[in-house]
Amino acid sequence: MNRNVAVTTLGCKTNQYESAAMEERLVGAGYMIVPFEEGAELVIVNTCTVTAATDRQSRNLIRRARRLNPAARIVVTGCYAQVAPDKLVNLPGVALVIGNAEKKEFLDLLQDVADTPRVKVSDIGRERNAVALPLSRFADRSRAFVQIQNGCDAFCSYCIIPHARGRSRSLPPEEALVQVRQLVARGYPEIVLTGIHIGGYGADLSPSTSLHELVARIEAETDVRRLRLGSIEPTEIPNALVERVAASAVVCPHFHIPLQSGDDGILQRMNRLYDTQFFRRMIAGIHSRMPEGAIGLDVIVGFPGETDEQFATTCRFVEELPATHLHVFPFSKRPGTPAALMPDQVPAAVAKERAARLRALGEEKTRAFAQRFVGRELEVIVEGGGNAEGRKGLSRNYLQVAFPGSDALVGQAVQVKITGLNERGLKGILV
Repeated sequence: MNRNVAVTTLGCKTNQYESAAMEERLVGAGYMIVPFEEGAELVIVNTCTVTAATDRQSRNLIRRARRLNPAARIVVTGCYAQVAPDKLVNLPGVALVIGNAEKKEFLDLLQDVADTPRVKVSDIGRERNAVALPLSRFADRSRAFVQIQNGCDAFCSYCIIPHARGRSRSLPPEEALVQVRQLVARGYPEIVLTGIHIGGYGADLSPSTSLHELVARIEAETDVRRLRLGSIEPTEIPNALVERVAASAVVCPHFHIPLQSGDDGILQRMNRLYDTQFFRRMIAGIHSRMPEGAIGLDVIVGFPGETDEQFATTCRFVEELPATHLHVFPFSKRPGTPAALMPDQVPAAVAKERAARLRALGEEKTRAFAQRFVGRELEVIVEGGGNAEGRKGLSRNYLQVAFPGSDALVGQAVQVKITGLNERGLKGILV
């Protein structure tokens, strides 16, 4: 059996995490990971299906793997494989299609990668347990991720993910704690809790628990220096969690929250379960408790039927919020979702132009937020990879900081005196 394998990934942080976990298991089983461009004889393509464009990109990656090595045997997994295996199994070179639930047994399935294509995709809607694919090492020596949850129950009108990832399923807290302790013991100064829908953490467990309770246990029962939370839905941020983050010396003062639109009509068509009045109150509450904390928002522009006036409403709403970072996405329809069939689809060029305008607003907000810290000291965890100004790192409140320093500092927490701004954030000198 050939022991060289390339793993290539499209999509979200969860997919990237799972690809890295598969690579780690492959190495443990005696495989050698090689770059995709080398034309490995075994290629694993971890697909995304969030839009029609990512479906197309996934198919193109499979065809490219075949061009790089006409003898390649290709294994396809991920969300596109989960929802449309029939569209993948007959592509030239595809030997095996496995669903997201089957990732946990992918090594066993690889033992029989034959010339006859096979499909191993179960009904992920029947999955009731979160199965960990733990990672012990990360390319970035400063941050490590723990996937505490998978799946989503929300069924927003633009999103296929509940069909691709199944119902919300939580990793038992004891398993999450073990992973955190192991990563801390390996020297990672910051742990990030991640998943598809982490605000729903614990509701499916027996006895039930919550993200707030898990965070409290990680603080009390591990030696983690920094704990950062992944994206949390606005309806799933209780006051108790805000209070804990605000008062904690461990949990980073940083919330990443999907807004998606600042217009109530659009939010209703998106099947988002809140309105702008609720969102404004929630953000104001967070800001009042942690005025120097980071608040990042996701926004989708160009949703079907979004008029110029509704886009302007979103811009005004975002401008008025004490947000510090924006992550802006032009709407791209995904077949199989209600939004793909809605009338008045916004032209792609219009959505792209709106996204550029809103991103410019986001850059202004980030710059204004960063400016507040000039002349002060920030704790920065040093990341790998340098730039023209030396090293770079991340502050607790999600600001990029550049400063002169050596490779020996990577993975360490240092104090940096902030001297000014650069294109990506802040710059300073070691204290």
